[in-house]
Amino acid sequence: RSPQGAGSGDGSPSSAAAETPSTEDFSLSLLDTNLPAEVETELRSFIAKRLTKGALFEGMGNVASVGLSIPENKIGCYYCRFQQENLLEMATPESDINVPEYVVCFLGGSEKEDTFRLELDKYIQSLKINLALEQKTLETYVNPYLRSWFENAICPIQRVVQLFQEKLAFLLHAALSYTPVEVKNADEKTEKDISRFLAAASLQGLVQEETMTSLCIAMTEEQHKSMIIDCSGPQPQLHNAGSNRFCEDWMHAFLNGAEGGNPFLFQQILENFKLKAIQDINNLKRFIRQAEMNHYALFKCYMFLKNCGSGDILLKIVKVEHAEMPEARSVVTVLEEFMRE
Repeated sequence: RSPQGAGSGDGSPSSAAAETPSTEDFSLSLLDTNLPAEVETELRSFIAKRLTKGALFEGMGNVASVGLSIPENKIGCYYCRFQQENLLEMATPESDINVPEYVVCFLGGSEKEDTFRLELDKYIQSLKINLALEQKTLETYVNPYLRSWFENAICPIQRVVQLFQEKLAFLLHAALSYTPVEVKNADEKTEKDISRFLAAASLQGLVQEETMTSLCIAMTEEQHKSMIIDCSGPQPQLHNAGSNRFCEDWMHAFLNGAEGGNPFLFQQILENFKLKAIQDINNLKRFIRQAEMNHYALFKCYMFLKNCGSGDILLKIVKVEHAEMPEARSVVTVLEEFMRE
């Protein structure tokens, strides 16, 4: 804050705010916490040091290990500095509006919160948009929103695994192949969970954007039907669903992970699932390049597609990517014929 201004903070379990993070001329005021007073003071001291160093960038969360006077001693802390969006829009150099800044801190069992850093950044983004300084809004929206961070930002993947059980293989296949999905008769929370799972399990951001767009169009045209998930009963019923050995193997990995009930483990399994899919795509592309000049490499391509468990999807992805390359396209055409036979 400026010397005559006032700082304020916002968060759960603890939070603080600063006006000029690059200098020591700020104060931290507590707005909401569920930490004991002594521990909250220690956390405030940790955040103050980070602010003094100018180590917090607006809207970008960080994860660090923090030493606190609690039984766990060292725990993971996600913290994010942000400003109130609606006031920020009104502030101009001439307007002299002093925009308050906030730091939200979420404490978890370990530094594994880093696995969910992007999800938590999105969670804070939603808070920025809806935050207003009136006490009524704080009590009715902000405080409950902050206190449900773990349930809303960390647990959706775990809930989807528990809901779908063995049928999770169909969901993984839909995500990987960009099959359109319609959810019917589900409550808002379940629908959001499924949508988030599909987005998290897809290769969005990992394959070229043009490939993604073409693949979505190709899948929609080819199938003429979306996969339908009917949540009217205790177990979801699926229609027009597809699967393959690759997705079934990973479904078992998720179900084995469910025994421990650790949401961070599910996120890690999901990342490994996508990593393996990308490795398989890259291997197939390499084999296709070799097969343009070598019949033995063409046979290697075919054996790879047969044995990888996900040949149906990989072939569609490379077909879309190589559509403009005549030599590669002819290799893909031959592979398609072999796979059909």
